[in-house]
Amino acid sequence: MGKLKSLFSDSIIYGLSSIVGRFLNYLLVPLYTYKIAAESGGYGIVTNLYAYTALLLVILTFGMETTFFRFANKDGVDSEKAYSTSLLFVGGLSAFFVLLCSVFLQPIANVLDYAAHPEYVEVMAIIVAMDAFQAIMFADLRRRKRAWKFAILKLAFIFFNIGLNLFVFLAAPALAQSHPALMSWYDPTYQVGYIFWINLICTAAINLGFIPELKRIRNGLDIQLLKQMVRYAFPLLLLGLVGILNQVADKICFRFIVPGQEGEVQLGIYGACVKIAMIMAVITQAFRYAYEPLVFGGQRDKNNKEFQAQATKYFVMFTLLAFLCVVFYIDILKYIVKADYWEALRAVPIVMMAEIFMGIYFNLSFWYKLTDETWWGALFSGIGCALLLAVNFIFVPQYGYMACAWGGFVGYGTCMILSYIVGQKKYYVPYPVWTILGYFALALGLYAVSVYFRPESQMLVFVMNTGLLLVYLAVVAFCERAVVKQAVSTVKRRFLHK
Repeated sequence: MGKLKSLFSDSIIYGLSSIVGRFLNYLLVPLYTYKIAAESGGYGIVTNLYAYTALLLVILTFGMETTFFRFANKDGVDSEKAYSTSLLFVGGLSAFFVLLCSVFLQPIANVLDYAAHPEYVEVMAIIVAMDAFQAIMFADLRRRKRAWKFAILKLAFIFFNIGLNLFVFLAAPALAQSHPALMSWYDPTYQVGYIFWINLICTAAINLGFIPELKRIRNGLDIQLLKQMVRYAFPLLLLGLVGILNQVADKICFRFIVPGQEGEVQLGIYGACVKIAMIMAVITQAFRYAYEPLVFGGQRDKNNKEFQAQATKYFVMFTLLAFLCVVFYIDILKYIVKADYWEALRAVPIVMMAEIFMGIYFNLSFWYKLTDETWWGALFSGIGCALLLAVNFIFVPQYGYMACAWGGFVGYGTCMILSYIVGQKKYYVPYPVWTILGYFALALGLYAVSVYFRPESQMLVFVMNTGLLLVYLAVVAFCERAVVKQAVSTVKRRFLHK
């Protein structure tokens, strides 16, 4: 129970930085969608290039985040040496990547169809290189339970990023008219470019918060240790590649399947609306930040499997609650984006369920990480990615971005099922499968009621959906009454003690 408490407390801190940060970042979605017209395709360019950076981030980190956790907790390995070796390796790889992009910038821009703006590619290359380097330092903060510093740095980036965006998109146009000499640098037609430059400035500024972590690089590079880490990490790299392709392949391939302006417009509409579904990714990320160090740190604990089983159940409970909150109040949340982007709102429930599958797949993935059989993860994710791409290439020409949403659903669902089936044979964990399936049935049943029995009045819709949400909470509280009772008793004791 102590590990679960640690998981929840750390998840709250990581979740605070992620959820508050993402919520504040959502301010940029209406800003971009209200300032960049859907028909211009500008937001499609933003969606497309950030998809590439997500893929490149996986390549440059090289699976070293998980590898670092594994070796830092391994008998006979100096955790500080594991840290400096990981950081130097990723830093060198990232620097080499930036050099290559600089040398072959124009050819790369031509292939990606950004020949008119090669600087977009160069700026994003530098951003992703710095992100990869910082990823190891953020992982070290998690290992050392420096959750507050982790949260502060993440939020500092968000606030700085939002502040600069608000200045460029809201204040700069007015200042350009009133003080043209002062704002000679401002070009109102370069809005997409400013988004990338702002990201670069903010990412570079966060390095200042890592000065203590950077000093520990003097522990040097252990070549023998690096060889072991690379052998362990390589299957994780493949796993990460196909895993991230499951998330971004649709956004990368879309402009090739639907070329030209039409592809940029559709991708922008889809990319803006699925931002609403990203609350699920935030929960999964917060959970992962707290969960990964606990599982690897407690791998010799005989109760570790029971902990994994219970943690997975609670993950499903909370993500299904988030799913219902979003779909029940989508009529309010849709105002995050401008009305001419709303047509893609029908994709939100599908994308959210795909994100839940991805989160469960992450929870189920520890068996092959703890047994050093990480190639299984690459195999599962490869199959899922192949299915996702097949759905996209076959159905996008006819159904557009809706095929992207269903592709993720099919891909992640397949990964989840395969990992469970093989994992239970290789590394049995007593997951409460029927309880988890029961929560899924309850949530999807309540969602079906809200869709097929929707009242005419908007007010009645909110009343009914609130009632359905309370039904979910009541059923979960009843089924988990022992945990709820213990939590209430703990709160009472602390309150009375004070």
